[in-house]
Amino acid sequence: MRALRTFFACALLAVSSAAWADFSGSVVGVIDGDTIDVLVENRPVRVRLAQIDAPERKQAFGNRSRQALSAMVFRQAVTVAEAGPDRYGRTLGTVFVGGVNVNAAMIDQGMAWAYRQYVTDRSLIQLEAQARAARRGLWADPAPVEPWLFRRTK
Repeated sequence: MRALRTFFACALLAVSSAAWADFSGSVVGVIDGDTIDVLVENRPVRVRLAQIDAPERKQAFGNRSRQALSAMVFRQAVTVAEAGPDRYGRTLGTVFVGGVNVNAAMIDQGMAWAYRQYVTDRSLIQLEAQARAARRGLWADPAPVEPWLFRRTK
């Protein structure tokens, strides 16, 4: 009986984790450089771009990062490859507009870091290194502060 309960518990976890799905909608809000609101079936869904971390609003390049994301996605139709919820209830996902990976584009433009704690796509780290070498975006700053360290001090 115990083995049967364990089996069903594992099966339920497998089904619930596989329930994440891609969805599409129009971007109706850009909160900051790594968070947007996507209108899905007349309901806004807050999406946190997975695997990246953009400067905070009160941080150097915070507003420029938000503007860069807005230029790519605001009022655009996007597809979100959902990766589940974060601890704040937002949907984590990779955002695509016109076939372009927006998460990767933010790093490539020097508007976000590859979020080391959560990165699974190692190519994002390479994009960050290229942006850093070219001194694009926030990498023009001689001593940029990682957002996760900035948040820790506030």
